[in-house]
Amino acid sequence: MDRFTLENVMPSRDLERLMWAQACEMLERAERLQRQFFRPGHRAQATSWEPPVDVYEVRDGLWLVVAMPGADGESIDVRVDDGDLVVRAERQLPAAARNGSVHRLEIPYGRFQRRVSLPPGTYALQEREWRDGCLFLGLRFAG
Repeated sequence: MDRFTLENVMPSRDLERLMWAQACEMLERAERLQRQFFRPGHRAQATSWEPPVDVYEVRDGLWLVVAMPGADGESIDVRVDDGDLVVRAERQLPAAARNGSVHRLEIPYGRFQRRVSLPPGTYALQEREWRDGCLFLGLRFAG
C-alpha cells in the first residue's frame, strides 16, 4: 500500500499551477484593497497614509529619516509633542494624473501624518533638511 502523500494525490505540475493561481489571487486582492484606500480624486480631510520612518540614536540625540516622495518640503509641519515626533503634510496628485486615466497608483497621495514615539527623554529639533524626497531630522537631547 502506498503512503498517502501530496504527490500521490496531485502531480507536482498541478500543485505548481495551484500555488501560482493562489499567489496571483492574493496579489489581485491586495491591489483591490490598495485601490479601496487610495482612490484618485478622493480628497478626505482626514489623513490618508503614513510615510515610513527610520530612527537612529546617535551620541547627542536622534536622527530620523521620513520618506515622502513628491511632498513639498517647505510645507511639512514638524513638531515634538508629548514624547512623540509628529510630521504632517500633503502630497498632491500629479497634474498628469488629474487629467488622464490612472492604470496603477502605488505611491500614496493626499494629507498625511506620522506620529513616532520617541525614546524616553526630552528632545529639541536641531536640524531639518529636505533632500531627494526625504526629510532628515536631527533631534538633540534637551535638559
